[in-house]
Amino acid sequence: MHSDTPAGRPSEARSRLLGTAARVFYTEGIHKVGVDRIVAEAQVTRATLYRHFPSKEDLVLAYLGQADRAIRSQAAQAVAGGQPADEALRALSRSIAAGIQSPGFRGCAFLNAVAEYPDPASPVHQAALGHRQWFLDTVTALLTRIRGTSAAPAARHFVMIRDGAMAAGCLFDPALIGETFLHGVDRLLEISAGPGHPGPAAR
Repeated sequence: MHSDTPAGRPSEARSRLLGTAARVFYTEGIHKVGVDRIVAEAQVTRATLYRHFPSKEDLVLAYLGQADRAIRSQAAQAVAGGQPADEALRALSRSIAAGIQSPGFRGCAFLNAVAEYPDPASPVHQAALGHRQWFLDTVTALLTRIRGTSAAPAARHFVMIRDGAMAAGCLFDPALIGETFLHGVDRLLEISAGPGHPGPAAR
């Protein structure tokens, strides 16, 4: 829903609602948190909530949209500056590793959301799939620049490594998980660069 401020900027109440929802949905789970909790912590009325978000699902979609924009910005910063594709992918990987080691890390917001909304027809499920398709496409494009040919299998491998790191990062030592993830990315890039690099069996 659009802002109700004259300048078209998000209203303070909407920002508080979305900020509160993002925090509690991510840390505690979407289904566990009701709208009454969000209204109370955001210090707004239920009428204000429903003016900005007609349903809880609309609020969940706004939360995922905010997370999507943040990750797209993270990726854009990593690939900015015209650096080689392998360095861009390493920069993106370092930002992922840093996120895993950040305070309050609870895994991937989109994987968490899909786990709570398993129905493929759910708009929340579809939003998560849309984000993941964009991420896969972004990684595929970078790896294709390295290989000079389609790199879909390598890109799927990268996403799988990333998913594993995101899942393990909130269960085990996040610094160790980040380091292991970056080593895996380096190895994948070596293999993707061509036959001049030794394969896994040669190590």
